Amino acid sequence: MGLASNCKHQILFGRNLNSITCKGLALIVIALFLGVVLLPLLSGYVGIDKNNLDLVYSRSLSLDSDNGIRKDKFLEVPQIVWGLNNQKIAFARACLTARMLNRTLLMPSFSASLFYKEIDRLQPISFDKVFQFDRFDSLCNGFVQLGSFSDLRNQTGVFELQKGSGRKWTAERDLDQLKQFIKDPFDGYEVIRIVGKNPFLWHDHWPVKDYARVFECLVLVEEIAKEADRVVSKIREVGKEISSKIGSAQSDFGSDSSLLEPVPYVAVHMRIEIDWMIHCKKLERKLNVSEICRSRQEIVERVGNIAGLKWSCCCLSCCS
Repeated sequence: MGLASNCKHQILFGRNLNSITCKGLALIVIALFLGVVLLPLLSGYVGIDKNNLDLVYSRSLSLDSDNGIRKDKFLEVPQIVWGLNNQKIAFARACLTARMLNRTLLMPSFSASLFYKEIDRLQPISFDKVFQFDRFDSLCNGFVQLGSFSDLRNQTGVFELQKGSGRKWTAERDLDQLKQFIKDPFDGYEVIRIVGKNPFLWHDHWPVKDYARVFECLVLVEEIAKEADRVVSKIREVGKEISSKIGSAQSDFGSDSSLLEPVPYVAVHMRIEIDWMIHCKKLERKLNVSEICRSRQEIVERVGNIAGLKWSCCCLSCCS
């Protein structure tokens, strides 16, 4: 205390700091002062500069919140379209958008049919007809929240958020728009309805791990799961029959274990739906080639001719 008091008096009265110890103490005090004053400013600057797409809204993104996602504020999105895998991605993007806004996502409609850009011909199917609604909320509890339209209290009007489009509508502008809807007066609306492009075409602002977490919460309804098991069972039966014919060592399966054995097979993703056929025909004309579009039979024959394959192919459409 004596040393500190002595150094303090030397500084206050303008004396020369002859003592090395006093000089060192003074430097430490100055360093601490600069750290306290400047460090928050510098860290804030770096946080903004490193990435304009960095979502730093702790209120809407915190995983440790005791309250979790709000259940009295909702986000409504357009019908989700195209192939099932694209629809899963679009659904996850809608979930993560709702998460950023700290809102429950109103259960969206998927599409049971495929029509390229012909939205009026799409056959909507409710989310809970494909995936287990309660199971999703249970697995994703605290991360994202799914709600139904019956949860609405209709205490306020619905605010429509028009998604931008075109080349000038950049990811940065899209994110800035979303940030505005975290604040009042927009945040006061019970429901924010996004209109315009389907979620698959929205700008992406989230890491892959967030999408993966949403995907892990998607559990097929029992009816579809059973159908998938039936298809896999059929494939394994075909594999077992072929194994027996060629004397494979894998042919010695018991009748009760045939569904559990890892019978080899080749699964082919055939792009034969309307939207793909329209796209590939246009691409063929553009490139002046005729090697892109193929029928189901042509695809099966080509796969069957791949060198090294020992098993015949089973087309999923033939397993019905």
